[in-house]
Amino acid sequence: MAEGVGEEKKKFSIWDLPDVPMGQLPPHLELQRSRVSCNKDAPIHTESIQYSGAYASMGIDNSSRLDRFSNNFRVEVVQLNKDDMEFDMIGIDAAIANSFRGILIAELPTMAIEKVLIANNTSIIQDEVLAHRLGLVPIRVDPRLFEYLSENDQPNEKNTIVFKLHVQCKRGSPRITVKLDALKWLPNGSELVKETRNATSDSSSKPETYTYFGCSQEIIPEFVKNPIIPKYPDIIIAKLGPGQEIELEAHAVKGIGKTHAKWSPVATAWYRMLPELRIDCNCRFLLF
Repeated sequence: MAEGVGEEKKKFSIWDLPDVPMGQLPPHLELQRSRVSCNKDAPIHTESIQYSGAYASMGIDNSSRLDRFSNNFRVEVVQLNKDDMEFDMIGIDAAIANSFRGILIAELPTMAIEKVLIANNTSIIQDEVLAHRLGLVPIRVDPRLFEYLSENDQPNEKNTIVFKLHVQCKRGSPRITVKLDALKWLPNGSELVKETRNATSDSSSKPETYTYFGCSQEIIPEFVKNPIIPKYPDIIIAKLGPGQEIELEAHAVKGIGKTHAKWSPVATAWYRMLPELRIDCNCRFLLF
């Protein structure tokens, strides 16, 4: 005869079982949920389960809280130089770390060449290709010192940087390589004169150019000791043969990588999960 026959069966709920305690999670689930560090004075939470109701049946609120994130999140810079930056983001989920990666690529403003006015180009490089190459040139300047240029704005000293390039390979001379060091900054604005249809205009008046600078950018304190130049002067722009010439003006404006990749401040931005090795009391190895 089977045990329990003839006796009244006791009613029970699965939530009454000791393996599912109310108000707290089992140690292995709590470790996976919060990833509390070994430093008890400053616990660091790195939640990998973002659904707020994941543990609602056990009385655990798993919702994201801004105050908890701001208190536990920290950044430690590992390496920082002129070209690279490596840092650890501690107390953050991988999805949010990926959002920071996207912000670095598409949301941070920089200065890049947007308009190229070509006066003469007899090289083998087409005008469109030459303008595209110049647009990808990194410029050493703080974009916070400039304003955005909208469609209704006039290019002035506050929103535009003007460069000039004029190189020529004389006949009978060997081929020359044109590099970015030949791109000269024009702090007073454009030097190309606009063509006018009014032949009766006053010859004594100042000719109209493509920018409207109220003052020279050289008098701005930030540019007195740090003139605006290309970041890498050894980048090759073109190669000219005997008798070939390039004369142009390039206007750089402020923008973000979401509009065009030439305004992206980083060549690559990536992240990886750092492994964490733990040893519990039963001498088991846990790798996260």
